[in-house]
Amino acid sequence: MNISFLDLKTQYKNLKPEIDNAVKRVINSQIFVLGPELNAFEKEFAEYLGIKYVAGVNSGTDALILALLALGVGKGDEVITSANSFVATTAAIIQVGAKPVLIDCNKDTYQIDTDQIIEKITKRTKAILPVHLYGAPAEIGKLAKIAKDYKLFLVEDAAQAHGAAFKNKKLGTFGNLAIFSFYPSKNLGAYGDGGAIVTDDKQLYEKIILLRNHGQVKKYVHKSLGINSRLDEIQAAILRVKLKHLDLWNKKRNRIAENYENFLKSYKAQKIIKGGKSNYYVFVIETKSREKLQKYLLESGIQTLIHYPIPIHLQKAYENLGYKKGDFPVTEELAKKILSIPIYPELLKAQQSYIINKLNNETFFKKNSVYK
Repeated sequence: MNISFLDLKTQYKNLKPEIDNAVKRVINSQIFVLGPELNAFEKEFAEYLGIKYVAGVNSGTDALILALLALGVGKGDEVITSANSFVATTAAIIQVGAKPVLIDCNKDTYQIDTDQIIEKITKRTKAILPVHLYGAPAEIGKLAKIAKDYKLFLVEDAAQAHGAAFKNKKLGTFGNLAIFSFYPSKNLGAYGDGGAIVTDDKQLYEKIILLRNHGQVKKYVHKSLGINSRLDEIQAAILRVKLKHLDLWNKKRNRIAENYENFLKSYKAQKIIKGGKSNYYVFVIETKSREKLQKYLLESGIQTLIHYPIPIHLQKAYENLGYKKGDFPVTEELAKKILSIPIYPELLKAQQSYIINKLNNETFFKKNSVYK
């Protein structure tokens, strides 16, 4: 049996009439940028999240940069964020001229350790930028309180968290701003790059609308500086189709996760905070011998990935931040141990059972010391 890490071909096959019609609709309209499809998607996604405003942009990374610019974050400012994340979060802070202040993660939830944040707040701290890693909620209630108490902006990186929630409130609706990515692999993915910034603040929304389109208020009239970062009409049309299916897809992912958690007894998986609801963008397990396990699974026809093998502070591109090996021990330890196994709505029960059986092969794993 061969099982890919993600199966977008089957997803497209299931949605083919809807997707093809959406793309044809855009081509027939001959409106490809800032048109009715984007307007409609922004309204529909806002309604889905339970928030007032959505601005579609070119990517999740652009969304982070524009969100920080809209808040006035820049040179001399500090932004607190998680050491355990994809590099885009830290890169965006640097791009606007601010300094990222990294915080280690919790060993069970893999999310930013809220107990370490207050001691890192200085006069220069302007914002907290938590990441809802793997589609599970960070401790957003505590984070919102810290931000309020210290008069800091709260920006949620919900790039992986479409439809996830905390206490029945969608992630992305707790901060001053939040960002989403629509990279193809995401639970709500486009067929190319795409992203969005969401907020309940009209003034911030209006700033973002200007920033994403060269600061233009009408053709050739520019009120402020800006960049070119717009979610195109074809991607918006595709996302409108997929948004209708998102809740069902997330339910299926949760059922698969429950199946894994029930039967993979010898592995530690990410813990979801009390009151939290993950969308299971990624399902990770911890193992002592990742290379052996990954090789064994691949030989068994099961594709796996690692999110993320080298922590941000140990990447050459970020050595100027001044961090060194040992500064974030939990993040560094996880980077050596975690392995992402297949989880997506199209994963059949037989495939799930096959994965579980291979992961529970005691003879192989005891011999190779793979169990945590």
